[in-house]
Amino acid sequence: MIVTNITTITKSRYKIVLEGNIEFVLYKGELNSYHIKQGEELQETAYQSIINEILPKRAKLRCMNLLKTRDYTRKQLEDKLRQGGYPAEIIAQAVDYVESFGYIDDERYARNFIEYNIKTKSRTRITNDLLQKGISKADINKAFDKLEDDGIEVDEEEIIHKLLLKKNYHTETATTDEKRKMFAFLYRKGFHSDIIRRALLLDIT
Repeated sequence: MIVTNITTITKSRYKIVLEGNIEFVLYKGELNSYHIKQGEELQETAYQSIINEILPKRAKLRCMNLLKTRDYTRKQLEDKLRQGGYPAEIIAQAVDYVESFGYIDDERYARNFIEYNIKTKSRTRITNDLLQKGISKADINKAFDKLEDDGIEVDEEEIIHKLLLKKNYHTETATTDEKRKMFAFLYRKGFHSDIIRRALLLDIT
């Protein structure tokens, strides 16, 4: 297997490209240890050692270190490893590994995220935020359902009321134009139009 390119990432890290567009990142000492040089052949034993030993161990440790400081979704971890130059199969192995120990759990992540934001964001906004983090719609709905079973629900009317107070908005004295602008503002935040109408005492067609 021929080494087609070696690119310097930092003083100590290098991106290795093999024929067939196989890519991975190694440290400078590993380049010397495996005698990797551009334009020369990488021995099969060395390749197997890198793919089956060096990279999987390093990717798992990377995941564990990331999870020491905060929770991550599966997608977020995958993105971090991808940014680190790990091959797709190594990423899958590492993320499966930490998931098998319960270190990542997308439904649990969604539940915690909902609880943290439930008093300030609409259900639609929370759902969209979680979708962007790579949480599936199924896991999001499960998280909402479990919280509702515990008596924890999004009260959008209360959230809107707090937003109106914060913006010093008074429905009784607001002009039609001000109400329309406030309607648009709240709608962009993901609140249901019927709830906004009730809160603003507004009849918009």
